[in-house]
Amino acid sequence: MDIREDSSRFTGLAVTTSRNMSSSSSAFFSANQSPFFSPRSPTCQMSESTKSEAQCDSIHLSGNPLRFSSGSAVPVSAENVQDALSDMSRDPVAEIGTDFPNFDRIMSSTGISNSSPYSYSYAHDKGYSGFREMRRKHGRNHRTSCTPVSISFPFDRLRSCDIFIGMHGRKPSLLRFANWLRAELEVQGISCFVLDRARCRNLRKHEIFERAMDVSSFGIIVLTKKSFRNPYTIEELRFFASKKNLVPIFFDLTPDDCLVRDIVEKRGELWEKHGGELWLLYGGLEKEWKEAVNGLSRVDEWKLEAQEGNWRDCILRAVTILAMKLGRRNVVERLTKWREKVDKEEFPLPRNENFIGRKKELSELEFILFGDVCGDSERDYFELKARPGRRNLTVGWSKSSSVEEKRRKQELENGAKKGKEPVVWKESEKEIEMQTTEFSQRQRQVRPKSSGRYARRKRSRKMAYGKGIACVSGEPGIGKTELLLEFAYRYHQRYKMVLWIGGESRYIRQNYLNLWSFLEVDVGVENYSEKGMIKSFEEQEEEAIYRVRKVLMRNIPFLVVIDNLESENDWWDHKLVMDLLPRFGGESHIIISTRLPCVMNLEPLKLSYLSGVEAMCLMQGSGKDYPIAEIDVLRVIEEKLGRSTLGLAIVGAILSELPINPSRLLDTINRMPLREMSWSGRQAQTLRRSTFLLQLFELCFSIFDHADGPRSLASRMVQASGWFAPAAIPVSLLALAANKIPQKHRGARLWRKLLHSLSSGLTSSYIKRSEAEASALLLRFNIARSSTKQCYLHVNELVKLYVRKRGTVVVAQAMVQAVISRGSIYHHSEHIWAACFLFFGFGDNPKAVELKVSELLHIVREVVLPLAIWTFITFSRCNTALELLRLCTDALEAADQAFVTPVEKWLDKSLCWRPIRTNAQLNPYLWQELALSRAAVLETRAKLMLRGGHFSVGDDLIRKAIFIRTSVCGDDHPDTVSARETLSRLTRLLANLQIYTSP
Repeated sequence: MDIREDSSRFTGLAVTTSRNMSSSSSAFFSANQSPFFSPRSPTCQMSESTKSEAQCDSIHLSGNPLRFSSGSAVPVSAENVQDALSDMSRDPVAEIGTDFPNFDRIMSSTGISNSSPYSYSYAHDKGYSGFREMRRKHGRNHRTSCTPVSISFPFDRLRSCDIFIGMHGRKPSLLRFANWLRAELEVQGISCFVLDRARCRNLRKHEIFERAMDVSSFGIIVLTKKSFRNPYTIEELRFFASKKNLVPIFFDLTPDDCLVRDIVEKRGELWEKHGGELWLLYGGLEKEWKEAVNGLSRVDEWKLEAQEGNWRDCILRAVTILAMKLGRRNVVERLTKWREKVDKEEFPLPRNENFIGRKKELSELEFILFGDVCGDSERDYFELKARPGRRNLTVGWSKSSSVEEKRRKQELENGAKKGKEPVVWKESEKEIEMQTTEFSQRQRQVRPKSSGRYARRKRSRKMAYGKGIACVSGEPGIGKTELLLEFAYRYHQRYKMVLWIGGESRYIRQNYLNLWSFLEVDVGVENYSEKGMIKSFEEQEEEAIYRVRKVLMRNIPFLVVIDNLESENDWWDHKLVMDLLPRFGGESHIIISTRLPCVMNLEPLKLSYLSGVEAMCLMQGSGKDYPIAEIDVLRVIEEKLGRSTLGLAIVGAILSELPINPSRLLDTINRMPLREMSWSGRQAQTLRRSTFLLQLFELCFSIFDHADGPRSLASRMVQASGWFAPAAIPVSLLALAANKIPQKHRGARLWRKLLHSLSSGLTSSYIKRSEAEASALLLRFNIARSSTKQCYLHVNELVKLYVRKRGTVVVAQAMVQAVISRGSIYHHSEHIWAACFLFFGFGDNPKAVELKVSELLHIVREVVLPLAIWTFITFSRCNTALELLRLCTDALEAADQAFVTPVEKWLDKSLCWRPIRTNAQLNPYLWQELALSRAAVLETRAKLMLRGGHFSVGDDLIRKAIFIRTSVCGDDHPDTVSARETLSRLTRLLANLQIYTSP
């Protein structure tokens, strides 16, 4: 529900509807409720004049905004009227329809009697009744055939409205701000409503809105440069100022701009167009107008400014102040904790202070998401005439916009007949190519036709402007993540929060559900429905996702960034990623970066290479000037790198860190050898074509080895990073994995161990220093980027892909050992999952790491069982947790089978009288631990199956666990007794299910 529905707040419920209003819920509707009302009613019939009157109640202004409900006009200067109407062009974006007959019925349910008169104590004391009485006088002859509803309700019901928000205007940014402010207040339990009374043309509605103003504890007035010519805004300012509960918010204004003298005398650029004797525009009194404007200077405590770069801060400060004044300390404490968390964890990466170029792409992203540009970007835009053959710009892409498209096409055709081409949109001075659907289709027709399903999808792609979703596509290393990061930092104040999600197919579902801590929603779903039925695993997972989507579909704007989307389908269940996203066209916006050519039938923003000047600036930096010959060498390096932004950044780092010129650097890179590697997959093929970039990587590794010796910690950290998850990696964990990589030359192992034991007291400080130095080396050469988390870093995905191809299984083994020994489920869950992928082999992927039995037992107890339970209970990822436990069971069974298989040793062969024994006989304690671990996993699986209604499967699993525990521990062991209790519960539920389903 947005501001365009506010007038229908009072107009949508039947007389029979009843609500129990608490102090935390609004008598008008909360932002979480979105009722849809029928425009027809059996209890109210309207005449034609009334219908036309109801149509005028929409949020847009009619041709003459000075007319009241009676149809008579207030005598004003014709010149002033013409000036006022010149700025009031019809805007379909701001149109908000109302339902006039429903309005009367809703007031009966909110406790307002339509038949009883109402008086204002403050208004009459201060002389405010004049304007209202004049409006009532003009509206006496207004006739409708609507039957009045004379149901009286207690006046105290109106006390539940805490905040009145008054505003005036139809600018999209103003409506977005007001929507956000109202929704944020209501989410915090502060009841309110937002209203532009200038759009209301009905006398009865005005009376009810005035009553609502009286009972509001505070009045927020959003002031714009056009507010001072609106009589209702002036009345609201005087009314709430007299009650000393006025909270003005200066929208694109400052308090110093709102001086009576400057406005009247049209001083300054702001008031040159919008100033003057504004009270004449509506036939008001000069004294009252000046009193209202001068009253703003006396409100010292609550002056709030909403500029382009501080929307979030302004709204949160307004909510905090109002919560304190209303005595809602819990709201203040909750907001304070939330802001502290957001300040630390909102962005995954710090802002790139050396960000170069991409102004065109940033402007186009803003236009795609918002449908317009404003603020600092607006000054760089100008009206551009339509180019030949590029008409019929399609803004929507869904089926619901077909009527609007036909209307737009007809208007454009009419304009073409008159010999005029319409101006489609505002464009930057630096040319921005806006490709329309018609033009792009003609381009595609020239290309060779392709067959199959993908070809049909490709022809149907359209660029969606103003729908709140954008897709950025480009080659690996081109700078997609940096572009999204810069956009998020530049426009983050327009959103309550930036929600960054890694788009890798194995992790995207978990990354999405991890948003629960920021959105303050519980995704741990109960397994019983409202009707007492057990929910299936699929229903529990869908419910958890729906809870996150529900928060994102409020009127509170969030920016959801999905970085590096690998596939349109989830890796686990092959469901569409689109199911995770909120509906398009809402307040929340979505940006996707991907290497795919098309996502969800959207025409992506193709990210091109940097210009020659920008590429040269990235390689040179600001500290060195090279002669023309060296500049030519830099251009050669740029071409050999394929103009990859990542490669250019690494070259610039080498030139700035080392005393080397471009010519020598080019010669050194060309002489770097490449290893023989097997290439498979789309990303690997991209690397295979970029041999010069791979040689540049090898040069960096050589530099690290030269700086820190052949066993450089920085080089080993890069090698180990390839097997970690695509997320921020703790430096300590990465260094531990690097130190576990075995050496190539093992002749001096004994001496190294002896030296290590002698210097053990000095190693801790040295290790910490070496870790910091190695990570700093990676950051300086742009191989990695620092994270917003302290002591974490991000290694570029192209570098990680290369070291995976370059490395061996020994490096993966070191990574697994480091993660299982030092990793935390709550802080490093992504990397623990990456380790599980390596030693269990999910899906079609084979095992990359073989574990010893002792390591497997440790992993089962300390990693697998806690991870599966935490994933199931906290995130409702039922099938994922069960699949992990199933693979763990298979691994334990394989190890158990190896234990009971007879083994032959040379000593047994030499002694013919000794029988051949098994590992279970040789290591009975280890075999018992293996069997008990298997029983624990089986019992956990049975209990989880019970939560999903799979009683028969759980019954089989728990019986196996009981058999193992009885054989190893006996019948009276507490673990055996606990398993038998689980079995009895499953048996009882299974019997009840059979009785219920039997015919």
